[in-house]
Amino acid sequence: MQKHGSSNSSNWKLRFIKDPPAVMLILFAVLSLSVFTGIYDKQTSFPEYVGKDLNEEEMAEVIERNSPLTSYVHLSPNADFPRDSAIQKITIHHMGANLTLERLGESFSKRDRGASSNYGIDVDGNIALYVEEADRAWTSSSPENDNMAVTIEVANESTGGDWPVSDSSFESLIELCTDICLRNGIDELVYTGDADGNLTIHKMFSQNTDCPGPYLESRMEEIAEMVNENIKNHGERSYTPAGN
Repeated sequence: MQKHGSSNSSNWKLRFIKDPPAVMLILFAVLSLSVFTGIYDKQTSFPEYVGKDLNEEEMAEVIERNSPLTSYVHLSPNADFPRDSAIQKITIHHMGANLTLERLGESFSKRDRGASSNYGIDVDGNIALYVEEADRAWTSSSPENDNMAVTIEVANESTGGDWPVSDSSFESLIELCTDICLRNGIDELVYTGDADGNLTIHKMFSQNTDCPGPYLESRMEEIAEMVNENIKNHGERSYTPAGN
């Protein structure tokens, strides 16, 4: 037995199928929704440990993929996962403050700030990881640079003036740069004073900042020399580039 209204429904479907503009409109709407959903998922989906408070076991798992000098991990969502270039450079920044590693991690965890770094070094020389080396941190006002660079924020021993950093921070910076180079196949750090070198600073990519401040900027050539000496003295060593 035919149900009431089924004939009208069939006629409507037939007319709809014979109406190419209507069909195209529906297909366009479905396609647009699919693309929007894909973009949204990409922007809101993060690797497993991003944005979470990690226990010691989870931190150890993350550290194993990055610098063994790391003592604290708080992974920021403000990053590109993964970076789209092999690591070829190091870019140095200062915090513009004397922040603890935890406090800097809290700051980088805020989506509306839109900033992060791969590593941070506190005034006592302790090292934190905020964005894994396989991923691009949002640090230097230059996506091109940050896709090639491991970025490092260093705490200031005092604020203002030359924005100095402590001896402990500076020593850890040398050790961390050396470790990054050895594991990523960077045979030599070259500071040219502009963006052409593979040791760069934030102010090279933005006119709105003096980062990393006069103190660190004045020691950039020394940093390159000390790291290169460490690489030379280290001799041959096996390494696995981040992300491989």
